Amino acid sequence: MQRAFGLVLRRLRDERGLSQEDLAAASGVGRSFIAKLELGPNQPSLTTLFRLAGALGVPPEDVVSRVGQEAS
Repeated sequence: MQRAFGLVLRRLRDERGLSQEDLAAASGVGRSFIAKLELGPNQPSLTTLFRLAGALGVPPEDVVSRVGQEAS
């Protein structure tokens, strides 16, 4: 499941043509933490999930759904 979130986050970011720095600036989440999320060792808090989803223009529930699909 940890790896699934990272894969979904990176895919969404890449689809929007955003760098980690761009996403960090738009979400208020540190670039190094975004990198750790994408690599899999870290998981976001609910607040961080909402910030990232908002910056990506995706409802948080869609992110969770995609993670569930990726993990299965």
